Amino acid sequence: MTNTNPSIEFFVGLSEELTNVSLKHNPRTNVYTVVFFFEKLKALEKFQSFTTQTYGDLRLMDEEGTITVQPLGTRVIFGGDDGDDLMGVECRFEIHDDEHWDRFLRFMERYAEANGMEFTKK
Repeated sequence: MTNTNPSIEFFVGLSEELTNVSLKHNPRTNVYTVVFFFEKLKALEKFQSFTTQTYGDLRLMDEEGTITVQPLGTRVIFGGDDGDDLMGVECRFEIHDDEHWDRFLRFMERYAEANGMEFTKK
């Protein structure tokens, strides 16, 4: 294992800063739903989507390796007086396996620690 700072990327080599995360579990279906919230996306601010290769998915990288997830939906939120100010971006995905969930939680603990966030699980 290498000592890699945890990062989240939509585009190759462009780490995004996670603002908030919501984690939910449906015990009936045993599906975990994750919603990432970003106040800003470097990719949008710099129009990286036109100049940088995209993964086509979301990459969560840390010292254990890379977790690849396919978002179920990404919502860009606009607001302000004219309604054209970027207020944030929500990205939602699901995890269907307990082993993958445990790996995701280890990533989130590392990401939270490296970025001064508080991460607690119930």
